Amino acid sequence: MTASKAWEKQIEEAEHDPAFTERGPSRYNLLLKMCALRRHPSALDNPKVSVVIPVYNEKNTIEEILRRVSETEMRREIVIVDDCSTDGTRQYLEAMQQAQAKGEASATAHDGGDPVEVRDLRIFFQAQNQGKGAALRRGFAETTGDIVLVQDADLEYDPKDYPVLLGPIIDGRADVVFGSRFLGGPQRVHYFWHYVANKVLTILSDVMTNLKLTDMETCYKVFRKEVLQGITLKSNRFGFEPEITAKVSKGKWRIYEVPISYAGRTYEEGKKITWKDGVQALGCIFRYKIAD
Repeated sequence: MTASKAWEKQIEEAEHDPAFTERGPSRYNLLLKMCALRRHPSALDNPKVSVVIPVYNEKNTIEEILRRVSETEMRREIVIVDDCSTDGTRQYLEAMQQAQAKGEASATAHDGGDPVEVRDLRIFFQAQNQGKGAALRRGFAETTGDIVLVQDADLEYDPKDYPVLLGPIIDGRADVVFGSRFLGGPQRVHYFWHYVANKVLTILSDVMTNLKLTDMETCYKVFRKEVLQGITLKSNRFGFEPEITAKVSKGKWRIYEVPISYAGRTYEEGKKITWKDGVQALGCIFRYKIAD
């Protein structure tokens, strides 16, 4: 039987399969049952996700963000690194550690909300304040999961986006995923000049790395564990964002970008990044293109 005859026979048999649906005159979907059974060789089966949360002076939001992360349906650990907070955040985290030591499932919240689950928490304290990049270095070193996801301690980024962020990696299509605030997801509207600065930094980063990202400065960055194992990070503050982007771009990693929601804070609500961090990020874009 010729190849064309064999294909015609397969189509004829498939037409009687309930999973084979007509799209139009003489046009059909592929065998949906066969497609559903296909699995990418690098897909992950029930992976453990390490959610790394750098924390500095977030007593008003730390308990709520932990509640939201704990509500996500996945096998996980939550690695918290307190960067020497001075506003009471450290004391809240110490109370959670004490609840863990007593074998309790949750700790009483100080914000008037539901108790905070402590089962999946791993809490570490920096001896002195060093910055977000340093806290993330410590957190990455402590992770044990198959996937590592960065989560800020404020409420600007919503864990409800985890399925979208994790999907490409779990499916085996990606090694790194960036969550973009500029791909159509809902977001709170303010600070035009922050938007301009972000776009300028992203474009410059894209020029240096030859990537086509829309949001290099996003908090939501997700990695297969082996990606981070081959990278040495040096930035202590917000220079982490251009540094990790530059170093990921030097590998042969498959990078995806997905839309996320964003509820940015005002400075009165606790936003910390300033124009000085933008200048530092600019320097990091060029530095990590030229040198390690």
